[in-house]
Amino acid sequence: MKALLAALSLSLFVLPVQAQEKKEPSAAQKKQQERMASCNKQAGSKGMKGDERKAFMSDCLKDPGPSAAQKKQQERMASCNKEAGSKGMKGDERKKFMSGCLKG
Repeated sequence: MKALLAALSLSLFVLPVQAQEKKEPSAAQKKQQERMASCNKQAGSKGMKGDERKAFMSDCLKDPGPSAAQKKQQERMASCNKEAGSKGMKGDERKKFMSGCLKG
């Protein structure tokens, strides 16, 4: 009985320690942390405070989205895909057409 009680009380101390083990942040979390550090450094170097700093940090931390070149490529892909679909192309014929269409 004493051994059981001792083991039970020992487990009460060990479990919280195991629960506190830290997990590695994911790639997305690391990227966000880096972005936060960069934005914070920029705001500090500009001497921003209060509402001005909050507004800057909010804008700085937003995902910028695709660049103009990426948007253009996406539009070209959609256009070529639509054209290949309207012509009923499939298989190798479609691959060849898409390759040529996307190159310009």
